Amino acid sequence: MVYVILFALSLVLIGSCVSKKDYLVKVEEGQKLSNELTALKVEHDQLKGEKEALDRRVMTLELEREDLEEARVQLQLKNLSLENEVAALVSDNAKLEEILRAKSDTLSKHIVDLRGHIASLKDENDFLNGENEHLKQKVDTLAEHVNALQSQVTALEAKNVTLQSDSEAQIGHLQSHILALEERNRVLKSEAETQAGRFQKQIHALKEENKLLQSESEAQIYTLQNQILELEEENEALQYQAEAREREREEELLEMKGAYEGLLENMKSEIAKGKITITQLRGKLKVNMVDEILFDSGKTTIKAQGVEVLKRVGNILLTVKDRAINIEGHTDNIPIGAELSKKYTTNWELSAARATTVARYLQEKIGIDPSLLSATGHGEYQPIASNETQEERARNRRIEIVLVPKEIVSVSRK
Repeated sequence: MVYVILFALSLVLIGSCVSKKDYLVKVEEGQKLSNELTALKVEHDQLKGEKEALDRRVMTLELEREDLEEARVQLQLKNLSLENEVAALVSDNAKLEEILRAKSDTLSKHIVDLRGHIASLKDENDFLNGENEHLKQKVDTLAEHVNALQSQVTALEAKNVTLQSDSEAQIGHLQSHILALEERNRVLKSEAETQAGRFQKQIHALKEENKLLQSESEAQIYTLQNQILELEEENEALQYQAEAREREREEELLEMKGAYEGLLENMKSEIAKGKITITQLRGKLKVNMVDEILFDSGKTTIKAQGVEVLKRVGNILLTVKDRAINIEGHTDNIPIGAELSKKYTTNWELSAARATTVARYLQEKIGIDPSLLSATGHGEYQPIASNETQEERARNRRIEIVLVPKEIVSVSRK
């Protein structure tokens, strides 16, 4: 506005030198300049506000960057742990593949042995067929011998006729000789027929034996082929079971990984204070809680802080399927005091009572299937520290919640 006023005064001073038209033009031009100046001031204020907002945004982004850097470090540590677990799983998978490969090799060797046995049976059958051909040739030779004898008889009969025509005197002698020859011919025929019958019987018996052997060979071949098919089907079933088991293991590992990460996320403050430790190894997830989180000294009633912790843990355990949940109570080696011994004679009873209390809370308040729960008291006999100092005894006074495959528990109960 100051510039506008100065501009107007300058116009008044020089008004005598310009025409009215020029004056109006100058006034209009001054008004435009005034409006542009006002717009520039408004734009300046807006840009200043945007700059302040951007400065605040930069500070916020700096804070977020620091949080992300800290999260990146935690993720690197978690990634290292997962890589170790993956290496262990790869080793287990290699061992399982080696076992399956050995079993498959054994089945393949059995199949090769069966095929060799089939080949030997076929060779034996071919040998019997050769024997039959030999016997047939022998029968043909005997038949030729009989035909030769019949030819001899025919020749003798012709000779007899010739002798009869040559000399009547020799008829009696020749007739006797002919009778002898006929008798001999009958004997030879009888012997030939007897021998031929015997050979026919032998041929028939051999044929029957050959049929029986062929039938047995075919039956054995059929049986062996069925055994081979059954073994191949069994091998396929074993491979399918192995693949299905591997898929189940992968699904269980993903589920356990989710539970593990959920527990780590929900128990950050307790883990940082050293009150809770969470471990996962070879399909087993363990939550270790020092007793002071859940119970007051010598008590088996869960205190308020412990209820809040068990509620968070229990809600995550609800998401895990097909896993048994073992609650294990542990104490230090300090004997039960005189007053407390009226209720709990030894550390056995105290640890078992605390484990049972936690199991009942998970069943009644969280809604976990009681068939998946078990409670065990170990007393002072499974320490994780030496019990020589107060801090070590505090570590031994604990409740452990252990997730294991349900089939393991089923077998142990049987």
